[in-house]
Amino acid sequence: MTPHPALQLSDRIAELLADPNTVPAKWTSRPQWRQSLAHGAPGIALLHIERAAAGRGPWEHARAWLAVTATVPVTRGADSYLYYGAPALTHALACAAQARPGSYRRALTHLHQVVAADAERRCEEALARIERGDLAALAEFDTIRGLAGIGAVLLHPAPRGDTIRKVLAYLVRLTEDIKNHDGELLPGWWTPSAPSGKADERFPGGHANNGLAHGIAGPLALLALALRRGVTVDGQRAAIGTVLAWLERWRDRHTWPYWITRADLTGPDRRPLAPQRPSWCYGTAGLARAQQLAALAIGDQRLRHEAENALATALLDPPSLAATTDLSACHGYAGLAHIAHRAAADASPRNATRLRSAAALLLDTTHPPRTDPDEQARRLLDSAGPAFLEGAAGTALALLAPATGTAPATRWDACLLTA
Repeated sequence: MTPHPALQLSDRIAELLADPNTVPAKWTSRPQWRQSLAHGAPGIALLHIERAAAGRGPWEHARAWLAVTATVPVTRGADSYLYYGAPALTHALACAAQARPGSYRRALTHLHQVVAADAERRCEEALARIERGDLAALAEFDTIRGLAGIGAVLLHPAPRGDTIRKVLAYLVRLTEDIKNHDGELLPGWWTPSAPSGKADERFPGGHANNGLAHGIAGPLALLALALRRGVTVDGQRAAIGTVLAWLERWRDRHTWPYWITRADLTGPDRRPLAPQRPSWCYGTAGLARAQQLAALAIGDQRLRHEAENALATALLDPPSLAATTDLSACHGYAGLAHIAHRAAADASPRNATRLRSAAALLLDTTHPPRTDPDEQARRLLDSAGPAFLEGAAGTALALLAPATGTAPATRWDACLLTA
């Protein structure tokens, strides 16, 4: 398969981010830079690790960026999560060990112990919260800051370990209904805050978040990925079914609302959703991929077809694509192309064809014909910075697999809970 021209953009971004010493201080001056997968050095390291593993770049670039992450003490405990601190560095080093088997063994052993101990503490606190009858915080369970994201770090190196099973058992409990202090029965993942995680008068009574980054789709994806790998706990299939039933309740053709409020629960019939970007963090791309993974895990062919059809329809829908305004892995065209490519590999033949067509369209949008890749890469770095989630490094990384028509060489996208 001939690589798509968007690969030139990915290559040029990687070249501009090859040397940590040439990255402007305006991006690197904050101490958090060295441990932030979302915004800093670990995310750029992921790009070069994947390129080296795929034979598209030298290992020296990956090693240089990993060295940057090792120059400060590793953050652990309550201030760490998948995208920052010990779990973030564990994910980057685990991908490096995939690319170069046997490397970073001692560091990974230590980091796995740190992450596991923190996960067990968080599980204990979360279960105690459930026993008290308090509502959950998003940061307790979501992908970005919560136990779903930490579970993604634990699942791949130690799928048979006790800690990942404790995380899964907690997520099963999370899906059980809970009564608030007024005696009202709510989904177990209902949070008293706004989507920001803070109190907000626009969300009286809180909300239930559907997104893959911050909502219940993250736990759904982890439960499904674990089940596909044969890692099971009591109630896991039932928990998957509970979340799927919730999402089916609120689905509007090929899309879902980003969140559900108390007014949605008690109000009149809902109006059709306006076109919205089908992103990874919120929207159809993340939700449909999580549903597809769940369908594959439980062997539900009807649900699998519906999830694949929803994803393909959203990615080929002009009004939905018009709501997408950047190239990022989080909520832009490159991230959508990557998810379409991943989903196509698991899809039925008919839906796989549609998803590959969607990926090609998204690549064309990412890097239009006759566009200078060098100029485009420099503009992207100037406007969005080098970050993984919303910047140039993530864009370059997300373009690699769909632009080459291959599977990723490492599990870099495990941090997105899409594989």
